Amino acid sequence: MPELISVIIPVYNHARTLRRCLFSLLKQTYRPLEVIVVNDGSQDDFSETMDEIIRSGVYKELNIRVLTQENRGAPTARNNGFASSRGAYVIFWDADTVGAPAMLAKMKAALDVNPEVSYAYSGFKFGCKKFACRSFDASALKQNNYIDVTSLIRRRDFGGFDESLKRFQDWDLWLTLLAKNKTGIFVPEILYKKIVGRRAGISRWLPGFVYLLPWKIFGLKEFEAAKQIVARKHGLQRP
Repeated sequence: MPELISVIIPVYNHARTLRRCLFSLLKQTYRPLEVIVVNDGSQDDFSETMDEIIRSGVYKELNIRVLTQENRGAPTARNNGFASSRGAYVIFWDADTVGAPAMLAKMKAALDVNPEVSYAYSGFKFGCKKFACRSFDASALKQNNYIDVTSLIRRRDFGGFDESLKRFQDWDLWLTLLAKNKTGIFVPEILYKKIVGRRAGISRWLPGFVYLLPWKIFGLKEFEAAKQIVARKHGLQRP
């Protein structure tokens, strides 16, 4: 029998993208799935939207559960979702993420044929911009994060997000795993996209790949400072 995958979706003021997000999960070719939506104290119409989604019955086979917490941020929401999950594999799937139908099946297959690795990741699109990423390279990972949080992780290897960090929690997670000789496998395809729009709360982050973009971003100094915090935590030398 196929092993259960737990999909954990932290949400803060992102009700408008939930239907597209969940519909892409409904279209996944892999089963069985469970979906845990963590409401991080949203102030939009999350409750009404989620009630409509549940009542519709369309998403019944996703086994959706909803958790609610005070606004405490993405790491806490993801950790709480994980604590309530049951899958042998977990993936942290932001509310503005839309996956290709074979996304989870391909990531799971990559883990099946590479039992020594802890997680599988792929390329993705951020709006119209493609991020093809790269094959796993420990030295490169210590310099910059090229692995998005939306990666399929073996439950036994996931140790939790550092809730004290405001940014770069995903990079911190991969570096923490690397310190334990736990690595990832790259699926060389564009398997999902992030819906670009006004971001708030959990989605108001600039992922690591932003530093590769050819334009200036407001608040870049703040993010560089946050990056330094993670680098120091892991004993990495930064220029």
